[in-house]
Amino acid sequence: QVQLVESGGGLVQAGGSLRLSCAASGRAFSVYSMGWFRQAPGKQRELVAVISSGGSTNYVDSVKGRFTISRDNAKNTVYLQMNSLKPEDTAVYYCAAGIQLLARQRGDYWGQGTQVTVSS
Repeated sequence: QVQLVESGGGLVQAGGSLRLSCAASGRAFSVYSMGWFRQAPGKQRELVAVISSGGSTNYVDSVKGRFTISRDNAKNTVYLQMNSLKPEDTAVYYCAAGIQLLARQRGDYWGQGTQVTVSS
């Protein structure tokens, strides 16, 4: 069992930056792929970024070059650095942990979500 708690969301102007953090408790954090999903009102949940247990990363095209996912296994924490934010990045962002998260496009464990709002 893994518990995930996100932090770092908020309100920012377009062009600004935020860093999301996701702290994990429980066993074997390092074996899981970790991902950040987001869901905007009226839209489907979207996988934004994934980092594998080995450190490989993948991003949805809309955030490539602007977002960076990283993990610190010693701290059981995954991060999402978001730069050059756009109003269309506004959503609730969820942290997830799972096996084969990228292939399955879903996690086995989820955080409660953190709101990111980008004003124009």
